[in-house]
Amino acid sequence: MSAASSVPMVCLSLKEVEDLTFRALTACGVSPANALSVTASVVAAEAEGVHSHGLARLPTYCAHAKVGKIDGNTAPDLTRPRPALVRVDARDGFAHPAIDLGLPALFEAAKTQGIAALAVTNSYNCGVVGYHVERIARAGLMALGFVNAPASIAPVGGTKPVFGTNPVAFAVPRSGEDPLVLDQSSSVIAKSEIIVHQQRGQKIPLGWALDRNGNPTDDPAAALDGGTMVPSGGHKGAGLALIVELFAAWITGANLSIDASSFADNAGGSPRTGQFFIAVDPGPLAGPDAAARLAHLFAAIVEQEGARLPGSRRAAARRQTADAGVRIPAILKDRLETIAAGA
Repeated sequence: MSAASSVPMVCLSLKEVEDLTFRALTACGVSPANALSVTASVVAAEAEGVHSHGLARLPTYCAHAKVGKIDGNTAPDLTRPRPALVRVDARDGFAHPAIDLGLPALFEAAKTQGIAALAVTNSYNCGVVGYHVERIARAGLMALGFVNAPASIAPVGGTKPVFGTNPVAFAVPRSGEDPLVLDQSSSVIAKSEIIVHQQRGQKIPLGWALDRNGNPTDDPAAALDGGTMVPSGGHKGAGLALIVELFAAWITGANLSIDASSFADNAGGSPRTGQFFIAVDPGPLAGPDAAARLAHLFAAIVEQEGARLPGSRRAAARRQTADAGVRIPAILKDRLETIAAGA
């Protein structure tokens, strides 16, 4: 199938997304506290139209919890090795509760020290990275987030994957408005977008991925079966993936992308990937006219015909889905209901 219209779709309200996600996770043995944390991220992804990190990922989350690839009942552990450094060991569990535990300590450290970092180790797929940095910005702090993933990008000139799609995200608080959030992978597109195209029976655009022989492909199955992701901007994207790898995996003590088990199947143990967040208090540095200068910069962008600020599409999606809900493949809805029923 090549057209989205060939796949029957159903509409869910955000409340129904929340209910279905929580029921599915707890049915697979995830503790209620951990399930609430993951559910909040899934709902936020669907609300912003980032379906690749919403319900489309949930069957895999559930399968990994059920087989023990992820420990759905573990409690993350927080330590403070330095006044400005927060470390959270996810202990082979979901990334979301580990990040949730670390953020308040990060906020306190950044506001006290001026700049602080949160390192999360022995972790897992954290969903939309922008979701996490936005929460840092809502606390009045400028934020950077780095996340590594199982290897799927080859280095420039090579053919074997070394880096994950390794996203990086940025957020800055704005006076009287939602934070500006920029979230992008080191690859042309996030790998989960290919999974969504496969679920919906759609081909992928040429230039997104290569098959196992290194040839461009529009077949999502070929891309996922031993293929690699194309780095964004060629050598620049591969360079960005390396930077993210050093922050998210090396400095956190997490598994390197080449050593992490797949997010997509049940093989191997916990991926034990990492996340790294930097929070900066702009107040002491940016000066009393900081808000006006930021507004001046953003106005220079949006006043140009056809230009837009990063995150504007997601903001528009939030307004739309709040009223209209979200559309997902009917087969996905049925599968999740079956999981939630304990089958």
